[in-house]
Amino acid sequence: MYTIFVGDKPIYLTTKVNKETDFKVFLLKSVDLAKIIRMLNRTDLKAVYLVGKKEEKLLKIFLKKLPNVIAGGGKVYNKKGKILFIYRNHKWDLPKGKTEGKETIEETAIREVEEETKVKYLKIIKPLPTTYHIFKRRGRYRIKITYWFEMSTNYKGKLKPQIKEGITKVKWLGKKKTAKAMKNSYANIKLLVD
Repeated sequence: MYTIFVGDKPIYLTTKVNKETDFKVFLLKSVDLAKIIRMLNRTDLKAVYLVGKKEEKLLKIFLKKLPNVIAGGGKVYNKKGKILFIYRNHKWDLPKGKTEGKETIEETAIREVEEETKVKYLKIIKPLPTTYHIFKRRGRYRIKITYWFEMSTNYKGKLKPQIKEGITKVKWLGKKKTAKAMKNSYANIKLLVD
């Protein structure tokens, strides 16, 4: 099963569904995705299930329904075990951004973390789960596919938010402050941090 977020509400891609009351079920192949997005944004509906026949084709079929934006990001740990967070649009987030030119997704993730926070000496430890969320840009819905990496750094310098990207704060947060920050974050970030 795959989860794609519209705000903090999930669209689940699946091959089977049990009967429930607080979500709706649609056929993946024939669904009007714009209608589903509006429904999630404007009602108290908690989730939508899009049902397809073959597990291995669910994501491929879904991704053809909207323009894709590919991004890379990092969950960065310092030597004290604290996680690097950015604060943008009144929410705590992890640094990430779109790929440029012919760079690899790993190069994108490192570049974006550096640009958004000024943290250097980043080393990728391992890949993390990929996240999917739908957003609107210039009147069109798009799906952002973010490839995440766990990273480490021994950087001890000053953190500097990338103001032109709308980032107002950059902080290293320990366990307690991370838990508090997650109360004001995005559903897909909570999946990576919890």
